[in-house]
Amino acid sequence: MGENLIRVSAIIDRVYGALEQFGSACSMEEVVGLCPDLTWNQVYIAIDYLNKTGKVAVTLDPDRTYTVQVYPGVGEASQYSYRQDHVHSIA
Repeated sequence: MGENLIRVSAIIDRVYGALEQFGSACSMEEVVGLCPDLTWNQVYIAIDYLNKTGKVAVTLDPDRTYTVQVYPGVGEASQYSYRQDHVHSIA
């Protein structure tokens, strides 16, 4: 189980890092393109987690396109927060 936790954390960090590097809002499809080593499902799960933890904003545009943007000023990597959240949820 610990190995899976590390893998999920690495996926979240990979997606978050790609969004930070990109530097502006982009569609979900563009996020998938920024992380060609990940599946669409892996990117979706990472974006969902990052949105719920306040690291990114996900909005639905009038043309029904989901747009993702990193919140400015969130400098802490998601890996620490994910592990901390997981530990708190088990305790």
